[in-house]
Amino acid sequence: MDEITSTFNAFFDMHLDALELSTILLCLASIFSLINLRLLKLPQTIGLMVLALALSLSILVLGFIYPKIFNLALFITTEFDFSDMLIHVMLPLLLFAGALTINVKEFLKEKVTILSLATFGVIFSTFVVGTLTHSLINHPFFNLGHLGISYVDCLLFGSLIAPTDPIAVLSMVKKMNLSKTTETRIAGESLFNDGIGVVLFLTLLNVKSDGVDNVTAMSVGSLFVTEVVGGVALGALIGYLGLKLVEYVENEHVELEVLITLALVLFVAVVSTRLHFSAPLGVVVLGLFLNQSSKEEEGSEKAMGDYVYKFWHLLDETLNAILFILIGLEIIILFRDFNPIYLILSVITIIVVVSSRGIGVFIPIKILSFFKSFEKNTAMIITWGGLRGGLSIALALNLPDTLGDGKSLILILTYAVVLFTILVQGLSMNKMVKSLS
Repeated sequence: MDEITSTFNAFFDMHLDALELSTILLCLASIFSLINLRLLKLPQTIGLMVLALALSLSILVLGFIYPKIFNLALFITTEFDFSDMLIHVMLPLLLFAGALTINVKEFLKEKVTILSLATFGVIFSTFVVGTLTHSLINHPFFNLGHLGISYVDCLLFGSLIAPTDPIAVLSMVKKMNLSKTTETRIAGESLFNDGIGVVLFLTLLNVKSDGVDNVTAMSVGSLFVTEVVGGVALGALIGYLGLKLVEYVENEHVELEVLITLALVLFVAVVSTRLHFSAPLGVVVLGLFLNQSSKEEEGSEKAMGDYVYKFWHLLDETLNAILFILIGLEIIILFRDFNPIYLILSVITIIVVVSSRGIGVFIPIKILSFFKSFEKNTAMIITWGGLRGGLSIALALNLPDTLGDGKSLILILTYAVVLFTILVQGLSMNKMVKSLS
């Protein structure tokens, strides 16, 4: 009996390397996907999130009985650099896979609408959420001014919570009975607002690191434009060259096309990071270029073979599964710094975030409706379909540790919004669309 106990203790005391951590995540992704498919029968994103949360809560309960279980789970979540892995590896791959699902001809018709919604929506939401959050934190009822969260910190929170999760949104949109135009608008807006959100976050982070007194409107605008224009230009250049390359290779050599697309995505991501361009915008533009037909005629075959699309769909589903399990497991960290007053603040923040998203979508649609036609209740569908996910959490984890307890509060507010949008909005989206139609 003593030998079994010592073996059990040794297992939970061990340190895990990258291969062992990846194995645990892949095993969990496989098991959870099977349980969801056969028992829960929820949309993949939501089902995985529910099961990951159930696992986290089980670990917390078992942790009171046997603390080493909780310590191992905490080690996994802290050892696995979620923020770095998502922003520099998973996000470019997932956004490229998402761009391959977009109808390019429909996108080009709706490019003004998509870019207007993505840009105005993110900037408007950032400043509304940031301003109101700052007011709430310093309100006498909450009395959280001692955390030292500045207005710039609140704007950073606004910028990281404004972008929607394109992976969750795209998987949901495919199952709704929407017109091709509306589907393209929702999917395109979700893909591009990620890039705009990351650029805005990095711009504000630069303002914080340089000090507000040392920053001018010109320098902020220049940094923002450089990130956006640089990312789009790089993605377009590599996308144009990549399109010519896959056309030259031809669709018989599908394994080579897969290697080329992988190399191009990672190349754009790495070069964008080095040159301080927007990698998310770069890989989305790259995906739109490579997703074109090899000729201009209607019905002509794609420049890349079906096998390439199947590969990216498989990679998308695998990374998506791992991503939402990580989101669910990361909640374990929050229980170290949880304060009951944060619960009330979280509820108010959720209302502020969803409302600002709605207004940020409604205004450009109202203006554009003078020139374009929109389906009835488009603004409501885009608002309620604005699920948040891994990007918001990764950016929150990327906040400087100098924030101290303020960072913990921002993380808790971020998780609250992510959980609400995925579990509540995601589960009720289909019913809402049917009730509005």
